[in-house]
Amino acid sequence: MAGEKIVGVAVDFSSCSRKALKWAADNIIRDGDHLVLVIVQPEGYYEDGEMQLWEVTGSPMIPLSEFSDPVTMKKYGLKPDPETLDLLNTVAHQKEIVVVLKIYWGDPREKICEAIDKIPLSCLVIGNRGLGKVKRAIMGSVSNYVVNNGSCPITVVKQSDHEQ
Repeated sequence: MAGEKIVGVAVDFSSCSRKALKWAADNIIRDGDHLVLVIVQPEGYYEDGEMQLWEVTGSPMIPLSEFSDPVTMKKYGLKPDPETLDLLNTVAHQKEIVVVLKIYWGDPREKICEAIDKIPLSCLVIGNRGLGKVKRAIMGSVSNYVVNNGSCPITVVKQSDHEQ
């Protein structure tokens, strides 16, 4: 893949992850690149669906056409929002890029760092929820952890105060 990057974007279908995705599309992704959306679901007991099969290693790479299918996403316990799907389809078409989704289950901090190494990603873009100091101290900041422990260049796209 000479000259092609594998750009990762951590996505949870929130407004801050959409902002990170849009920022990556506008500033990093070029024609011919690969875009890998990294999603981390909480661990839990799942009676059926694809989650049981892939809980340890993460899902296989899911192409955008399947990611856009509600029936397929229900198997993984996901419900992508229309705004994110529209953005992805537009970027894929305009820049002629390959868009795939990789789902992990567990602690987002650890799983995003795992994705960086296992996929492997050229770079990662992640949104920042803008937690206050108290919440960040209690819950921990995923973006801060990934910046300090990830093994590729990482860009944090901050949520401004009026966007929260």
